[in-house]
This record gives sequence, C-alpha cells and structure tokens, in this order.
Amino acid sequence: MEDIPALLASTRVFEGRVFAVRSDLVGYADGSEHRLDVVEHRGSLAIVALRGDDSLVLVRQYRHPAGRSLWELPAGTVEPGEDPMEGARRELREETGYTAGRMAPAGSLYVTPGFCDEVMHFFIARELEPGEQSLDEDERIDVGCFGVEEAWSLVARGEIADAKTVLALFWMGGARGEIGARL
Repeated sequence: MEDIPALLASTRVFEGRVFAVRSDLVGYADGSEHRLDVVEHRGSLAIVALRGDDSLVLVRQYRHPAGRSLWELPAGTVEPGEDPMEGARRELREETGYTAGRMAPAGSLYVTPGFCDEVMHFFIARELEPGEQSLDEDERIDVGCFGVEEAWSLVARGEIADAKTVLALFWMGGARGEIGARL
C-alpha cells in the first residue's frame, strides 16, 4: 500500500537551535484529512570508533531529557552545508580527541520516522590517533574504551540506554556489514 497523502497546508510552529516543528494538514485519496506534527532536524552523525584492539570508544555525558549521564557513541548534528563524513571526523575529534586514519560510511537510518525527519548517518572510524578534546562550551564529556562484553554489561546496568549505541554493539557482534541504507 503506497497511499501517499497530498500536503494541503503546512505551518511552522516552533524554531529552535537544534530542531524546528511544523504542523502539516494532509489529505488522503478517500477524502479524509489529518494533521501531522513533524520535528525537522538537519541530520545527525554517529561514529563507531574502534581502536586497534577492537575496543569501542564511547563518551559519557549528561542527557537532560533522560535526567542522567549515559555512555554513548560519539555523535552530533550535521552543520548546515557540511558533508556528513567531515562532520563525523569533526565530532570524533571534538568529543574524544581521537582522529581517524580511516573512516567509512556504514549507512543511514531514520531515528524516529513517526514524527521526525532526522536521518542519522553512521560511520566506522579506525586507525585512531589520540589527541585533545575540543568541547563546546556546554559539553562535559568523559571518554572511555570498552570491549564488546564490557559494553554489554553497561547496557545491562542501564548505563548505555540509547538505540544508536546498542545498534553498534549488535553490529560489532554480527557480520559488520552496512548498518542502514543510503538515505
């Protein structure tokens, strides 16, 4: 079933630093109309950074919506006009201090397509060289390196509780092919 509704009207209801919200009125072929609220996001990046011993580089930071600090993949938002791979290199360096000798795209996924247009681009970073973090003024980030088993223990304890990082752990335990399609 590919019943794509017609866009009848669209109104911007919020414009923030990270995202915007619009309210769309759509019409279906059967004559019905429905209001759909959409969070607009310019896209995000997640980096599966693997050290030579195959340990995973994670960052720990306070996440206000969750009300606590979590261990996660290094990640961030694509800047306007920025190539996602360059953004991934930038975020890896800023958040962890590491630079990658090799970085490859691993695919892209919609984060929450029921109400948000955000696409997360995944990258695999290898041949890591340590360096200094370059944090934004509002960032307080710890860096840690974890083997797969240790990372799964963090999941079990609730210290890793975000989908992108759990997805990366499944990827590390599987065939290590593409994480998602090229969107």
